[in-house]
Amino acid sequence: MPEYPSYLNAFESGKLKETACRLFDSLGSCAICPRNCKVNRLENKTGFCKSGKLAKVYSFFCHHGEEPPVSGSKGSGTIFFSRCNMGCVYCQNYEFSQLGAGREYTFEELAEVMLKLQGMGCHNINLVTPTHVLPQILQALQLACGRGLKIPLVYNTGGYESAEVIKLLDGIVDIYLPDMRYADSEVSKKLSLAADYPRYNQEAVKEMYRQVGTAKFDADGLIRRGLIIRHLVLPNRASGTDKIMRFIAEEISKDTYISLMSQYLPYHKARAYPEINRRLKKEEYEEAKRILEDNDLPNGWIQESYGSERFAGVNIKPV
Repeated sequence: MPEYPSYLNAFESGKLKETACRLFDSLGSCAICPRNCKVNRLENKTGFCKSGKLAKVYSFFCHHGEEPPVSGSKGSGTIFFSRCNMGCVYCQNYEFSQLGAGREYTFEELAEVMLKLQGMGCHNINLVTPTHVLPQILQALQLACGRGLKIPLVYNTGGYESAEVIKLLDGIVDIYLPDMRYADSEVSKKLSLAADYPRYNQEAVKEMYRQVGTAKFDADGLIRRGLIIRHLVLPNRASGTDKIMRFIAEEISKDTYISLMSQYLPYHKARAYPEINRRLKKEEYEEAKRILEDNDLPNGWIQESYGSERFAGVNIKPV
């Protein structure tokens, strides 16, 4: 009988090692994300994400503030990676995502972090902004498997992904937690320096859904496998909520679980962009909620009270 999480099977079959080595070798001419910088990161040359041979980590801890099925009762074992392949002008984590705070971790050190989080009782290993350091993560995962890691991975991404790379994670990742941030290429270019974000994002999310399907939960409401899509509602309809929800309903599934996020604040460089240089208005978030209803998307989480980070879940059905 197949083991859970899926990477245990990939470890036993050799697929995990093969994939880890293949992706790590590809850093010699990096095309790990849609940027396709083609720099030799194995020699510590850097492209857009300013990351070299080793992954840099800002922090790791047991996180209780994620969506309820991710945090559960014991918390999510969250690893915040430094740097990013996006350049969001409003990023709340800019100190490490763009300015690079943190330190480099060897594969062995990163494996020990995973094992430490498991030892703390965390439900999962939550990889935050993993895209640009995926090869290093898989190298560390290979080591951690050999030392007893046995809790699932959450691939928690901003969503600027190559579907071809995501395909390589089939049978390794059980839980995908991607953003769907923009529907319009001009907006994504202006606010995140990624004009092709909508196209790559949609292709990658479709591949994630192909692999793991609709989110499935245990009797305690903890996610075991599947896709949860995050959507941050931006002021002045900048995120294109209507188009994104229509895409989810028509191209993914109306059963998709969605985390509709209202906690936008104008961090970092947002003051230079008048259209997003303010908090989200209550009526803007209420409009986003109506868009979910209009597209017959009943599953997910909304803010219990506007502006809070508390989530109200609906329709969680245990497997």
